Amino acid sequence: MAETHHVEEVHVSSRTYVAVAAVLAVLTAIEVMVFYVEALSAVVLPILIVLMVAKFALVAMFFMHLKFDSPILTGIFVWGLTVAVLIIVALLAIFGALI
Repeated sequence: MAETHHVEEVHVSSRTYVAVAAVLAVLTAIEVMVFYVEALSAVVLPILIVLMVAKFALVAMFFMHLKFDSPILTGIFVWGLTVAVLIIVALLAIFGALI
């Protein structure tokens, strides 16, 4: 007999997408607030980078469905992202844009 592989599909409810959108809106509001608070001027860049990474992770996990994809597809995505970041860092280093 032939084996049948059952692939379980995960369907996220609309409520989850609305919740993620609300979190993204709150993170965006925090980014704007951080930019305008004078007391945070010394650490504004690291704070914005952390918030940016958090927003990117949420978008990639839920709206790009990486949270529910197979690990191999997530690995391919992360590999491509890593290569792109390394190329950008190398170009910045070559042209002296890094501190």
